[in-house]
Amino acid sequence: MRIAVLVSGGVDSAVVVDKLYKEGHDLHLFYIRIGMDNDHGDCSAEEDIEMCTLIARKYGLPLKVVSLHEEYWDNVMAYTLRTVKEGLTPHPDMMCNKMIKFGFFEERWGHEFDKTATGHYASVKEIDGKYYLATAADPVKDQTDFLAQISYKQLSHLIFPLGEIPKIEVRKLASEANLPNAVRKDSQGICFLGKINYNDFLERQLGTKSGPVIEIETGKKIGEHRGYWFYTIGQRKGLGLSGGPWYVVKKNVRDNVVYVSNGYDTRAQYGRTIPVEEMHWITENPFDNLTRETAPANETLKAEETGKIAISFKTRHSPDFYQGFISRKEEGGYVVESATDVQGIAPGQFAIIYTPDRTLCLGSGMISLPEPKKRRRTKKRDGDAASILPNHN
Repeated sequence: MRIAVLVSGGVDSAVVVDKLYKEGHDLHLFYIRIGMDNDHGDCSAEEDIEMCTLIARKYGLPLKVVSLHEEYWDNVMAYTLRTVKEGLTPHPDMMCNKMIKFGFFEERWGHEFDKTATGHYASVKEIDGKYYLATAADPVKDQTDFLAQISYKQLSHLIFPLGEIPKIEVRKLASEANLPNAVRKDSQGICFLGKINYNDFLERQLGTKSGPVIEIETGKKIGEHRGYWFYTIGQRKGLGLSGGPWYVVKKNVRDNVVYVSNGYDTRAQYGRTIPVEEMHWITENPFDNLTRETAPANETLKAEETGKIAISFKTRHSPDFYQGFISRKEEGGYVVESATDVQGIAPGQFAIIYTPDRTLCLGSGMISLPEPKKRRRTKKRDGDAASILPNHN
């Protein structure tokens, strides 16, 4: 099989090359360059390319360095900055997979091959003639949450050779194969930044604007911040406040206000209802075949409502799952209801939806801002003008 292998210079993609080579496939290696040698960061490109070149030489394989810098800037970078300015929390790595690695790359180079392989920790399973994105054997390294926005067409052209291999075994295989990067550390952080600090990047792009930090329970100003775009819901570190821990629980974009709550177990940082918009189902929409007679129930949650589907889900990259339900709203969009408290629900991030047994990743949707509390109008009494009071329900 002719396979395009996306290599990064890291140990994971190198082991993919070794594994597929030993299986006898016709491999062509590609390194996607998305940065330039300037303030935008370069993900240590020169060092990575040198490592990829060593891997290619070891196996006698062709290596092509392709540039998608402009496409990355116009799509992923622009999305990131736009989302941050709206007061939301972006997910650039997810968008990179969707639009760059399996978008522009596939359209220009990948489609010429039978499959495209990467070092992601995930799997592709075929069930009843359809492909599904499946979780990896190593729950700590599982990266299906980074892949949950790819299309079915993209998924059907991908293979993830490391899906059934624990990370510790990958390191062992790299050593046994004498790979030049067998002990190289895994890259950390957001890819396009390279060695640039994320807050430094935001400051270069958006500047600073001081504003108040308010304790949400009391309305008391307890500090100053440099701009709401430097903070995300659920954030604890980097607030510079004494007497902590303090958590960011809300942001007012219009007035540039950051609200925080104090304490290790403050209720203000938790929630169980997660509104989701722009829901993307990878293989199929499970609601398309849902009827009142076949609506699944979850005995653990003792839910009797129909029209809800039992799921497991994540709201951030973590080996931990939550259990709950997802349902469609009549006015559009979806709602995820968790069986337990979820910490730091950040609008702009994604709710990643899985089957209850956590084996298949069904898709993802962006967490939206909570709906504003409705205001109710009191009945007009004798001689009184109608008054409007907030509905606190």
